[in-house]
Amino acid sequence: MTTNGTPLATPLARTRHRLRAHPLAFDAGLALVVLACMVTGSFTDPHGSPDGPTFGDRVPTASGVVLMLLGAAALVFRRRQPIAVLAATTLFSLVALIGDARPAPVAMSAVVALFTVASRTDRPTTWRLGLATMAAMTFAAMVFGPTPWYAQENLGVFAWTGMAAAAGDAVRSRRAFVDAIRERAERAERSREEEARRRVAEERLRIARDLHDVVAHHIALVNVQAGVAAHVMDKRPDQAKEALAHVRTASRSALDELRATVGLLRQSGDPEAPTEPVSGLAVLDDLLATFRNAGLPVELARTDGGAALPAAVDLAAYRIIQEALTNVRKHAGAEARAEVSVVRVGRTVEITVLDDGPLLVEPVPGGGHGLVGMRERVTALGGTLTAAPRYGGGFRVQAILPVTGRTGEDDA
Repeated sequence: MTTNGTPLATPLARTRHRLRAHPLAFDAGLALVVLACMVTGSFTDPHGSPDGPTFGDRVPTASGVVLMLLGAAALVFRRRQPIAVLAATTLFSLVALIGDARPAPVAMSAVVALFTVASRTDRPTTWRLGLATMAAMTFAAMVFGPTPWYAQENLGVFAWTGMAAAAGDAVRSRRAFVDAIRERAERAERSREEEARRRVAEERLRIARDLHDVVAHHIALVNVQAGVAAHVMDKRPDQAKEALAHVRTASRSALDELRATVGLLRQSGDPEAPTEPVSGLAVLDDLLATFRNAGLPVELARTDGGAALPAAVDLAAYRIIQEALTNVRKHAGAEARAEVSVVRVGRTVEITVLDDGPLLVEPVPGGGHGLVGMRERVTALGGTLTAAPRYGGGFRVQAILPVTGRTGEDDA
């Protein structure tokens, strides 16, 4: 037998599961047990002899038997109508205490009903009903009972009703505590799963951006150089060989960067897996050289002094320049010229890429992700990106990246 797919290993666990699955049957069994206790108590005389209580010298009356039966029967419905059952069992107990010279212990059913009310309602309700029940039954026992008002039986009525209310309140508090712990654990589990999904999505998006930047840049250069080689193959073979050499260099660089990016997906314990991309502003001159070899004149202006940047900012700056120049080469025309500037301003670094070609148009939706990828990179670092046509022609891409902030690293 299982519960939610978990085997019930012990007999106690199986019994507990059956009782929870059939609450009405459990309450009926409890009512029979309480009835048996009341009947046994009705035959017991606590002062039957000088040596102690006796059994059999005392016989319950017919009205006492009826009241015990009614009190036990009411307990069957204690979960559905706890307050109504408490009122009924208290009434039966008061009738027994007031109307019978030798009252039957019907108060046992009221004690169980009070425990149920305390365990299934709130604390203010428990206090109100508990005090009312204790006061009414203790008063009736002291005033109308067969013993003096100070007899221990009367104090016993007060004590049993008080303990029933306290025990029920403790059970309710423990149940609420366990439910709160379970809810907190479930909420924490959901939060961990959502965090894991978010991290997976962010990592997938980051890798997709890196792959796009690498492939778009190098394939664009390969395409240009291959076109040049095909155009001058017959008339200028030396220039064709030079273009093919650039094709080979660009393709090798593409494979190296793809290997580094895909290597991030390997197991962390693999010594061959790189821990971070190698691209950055330290190799910016090499990047610009590939574009110059492809026929795009590029001028560089740097005022950052080559200061080290946090890894995430360094990579983002490199990729933004790479993607912006790739777009210039693809869309601005063969006569276009480009300017790149890297300026350190306080706790930010500004990356600007300008060109003087005709209007640069980003591919139609669904056809490319260049500007979208750049904007995602900048936004992830808490920076801003501006990409718009220049007055008089050309295009301007400017990214302002914080050196401190979301990257979690300070400047060097």
